[in-house]
Formats: sequence, structure tokens, C-alpha cells
Amino acid sequence: MLARLVSLHGAPRYMRSDNGPEFVSHAILRWMEEAGVETALIDTGKPWQNGAYESFNGKFRDECLSV
Repeated sequence: MLARLVSLHGAPRYMRSDNGPEFVSHAILRWMEEAGVETALIDTGKPWQNGAYESFNGKFRDECLSV
């Protein structure tokens, strides 16, 4: 899916993550390296560095991963 989005819209400069367990994936890291996408990690204990991401991450975890 990510490769398809990149083919349609181009690769982002970086992807931001809090490095939580739901996003730790060797496959995604490999894909990012091949696509030339850098990582931008949110520092541990500093969710205010990206409030929109933290809001999404909490809702996603509650609604999709806690089944």
C-alpha cells in the first residue's frame, strides 16, 4: 500500500513515529530505506512534538489494535 501511495503522490521526505511496538517492523524500515524515506522519531516522553500523531496513534490503538 505504501509503495502504491508513493507511486501516486511521490515519497515523503520522512515518516514520523514514536517507535512504539505497533510501528517497529523490519519490513517497513527496509521499505523506507529503499524508497529513500528518512525516519523522524518522537523523543520518548515528549508527545507534544507531534500532537496530531499522538492523537491518531491513541485512537488507532484503542479502535483497531485493542480487539
